[in-house]
Amino acid sequence: MRLEDHDAADIDITNFVDEFSHCFTGECRVGVLQTLSQISRIITASDDLAGSLPLILAVMRQQLKMKRGLLTLYDRASETIFVHDSFGLSDEEKARGAVLPGEGVIDKVIATGKTLIARSRRGARAVFDKEKKSRAETAFICIPIIHAQKVLGALAAERGYMNPRLRAQDVEILTMIAAMIAPAAELYLLETLEKTRLEQENRRLRNTLGQRFRPDNMIGGSKSMQDVYDLVEKVAATKATVLILGESGVGKELVANAIHFNSAASDGPFIKSNCAALPESLAESELFGHERGAFTGALSLRKGSFELADGGTIFLDEVGELSLSIQAKLLRILQERTFERVGGSRSIKIDVRIIAATNRNLAEMVEKGLFREDLYYRLNVFPITVPPLRERGSDVITLADHFVTTFAAENNKPVKRISTPALNMLMAYHWPGNVRELENIMERAVILCEDEVIHAYALPPSLQTSKESGTSFGVSLESKLHSVEYEMIVEALKNSSGHIGDAARELGLTRRMLGKRLERYGLNYKTFRAAGASGDDLG
Repeated sequence: MRLEDHDAADIDITNFVDEFSHCFTGECRVGVLQTLSQISRIITASDDLAGSLPLILAVMRQQLKMKRGLLTLYDRASETIFVHDSFGLSDEEKARGAVLPGEGVIDKVIATGKTLIARSRRGARAVFDKEKKSRAETAFICIPIIHAQKVLGALAAERGYMNPRLRAQDVEILTMIAAMIAPAAELYLLETLEKTRLEQENRRLRNTLGQRFRPDNMIGGSKSMQDVYDLVEKVAATKATVLILGESGVGKELVANAIHFNSAASDGPFIKSNCAALPESLAESELFGHERGAFTGALSLRKGSFELADGGTIFLDEVGELSLSIQAKLLRILQERTFERVGGSRSIKIDVRIIAATNRNLAEMVEKGLFREDLYYRLNVFPITVPPLRERGSDVITLADHFVTTFAAENNKPVKRISTPALNMLMAYHWPGNVRELENIMERAVILCEDEVIHAYALPPSLQTSKESGTSFGVSLESKLHSVEYEMIVEALKNSSGHIGDAARELGLTRRMLGKRLERYGLNYKTFRAAGASGDDLG
């Protein structure tokens, strides 16, 4: 294949019009000038590549008698050359849609920024199907589209030529067209491809969030949590108002996330509002927004949480902390889905799903006159009670292992498991702070850990006292030593799969000394021998 290359900026068009007027080549190109002027006016008026491209391809096909033509653009972010529009391509070529770097003439033009002409059928075959036999020499002309010294793509065409001067004229015409459409091509790449990338990234993030908060991905397999999962799955498919009940730290916000991201409104906004953190003077403005000049300091219009959640879900955490006046306005939204901004008179209608949560007993608050009875019944359409951690059985261990893995990775520590004595203490504790307290305790334990195992002495004193945890070890020096000794013996027995001799050697004791300590702590080496095959089943 013979290739001729030209610098797009160096093409001499001084005698361009003169050559056209004499028609020395057998095909007159004078009529093309009027069309080029028309293309220029269209591009100047709108910078719209889609608006001018059909006319450009028509000129190439009808007036220049090209058999095939295409406009390719170069996406720098993905390093992909793709066909934006074309004519004369086969179905297979159209189906491909993209030309990967290194595949032929177009790639070389975009890489070098220079015009290339493939002057044989073999050269043309690098991009197109095999040309039918003809006495005319087939030429594949490829012109770079350059703007601000950046190659944006290429304009390419193929036809047979009997006269080399006609081919040179067509190169000049295509070069002029490429220069005219360069600004529109850059605008298209900036707007269309960047918008597409942002949309794809947005979908990816939403899919990630949806996967993260799906009920079947929530941690814990206890019966009480399975009941919660079932309720979440059922109510997520509806638009019913949900009231999530439970103690502080049980994960009510996690349940709200699961409901939203498994609902039909998962593509819509998910706005969270902590009612307990809203000052009385600002609560109405935060939730419902305000008009400009509604009060001192209201310098501009502000949308509230409800308006921002339109088309999605609003999560009202600690709804029991709202004042009676705000409760009245919330009741109207639940009934009519309309409200007015502070200082405004126009009713705003919204389509929003309301999820509320509280750790307070709303029924008791109603009896005491602290919470509106009508609002309570409006919120209590579909109640979900999240159980406290002390009622979730082995979920304590599952959650603890999860937090250890997470914090070990965050802190670059080789922590692999939790020791048996530490697990016993975790299971015995009553967890007044629920999952949030467990998370904080495991983060602290990982930070204090000096080897690959979370030991009991890395847990806070509240878990190590008999009063708080129900365990038999106090905080006196003697009790602390017994605690450490007990844990070391258990670890040695686990490592040796219950073999007394190996465990004694690891601890630096005789078999007799180890036997006495086993009696002291009520340990049976056979238990560890039976569990040896299961590795960490005991901790």
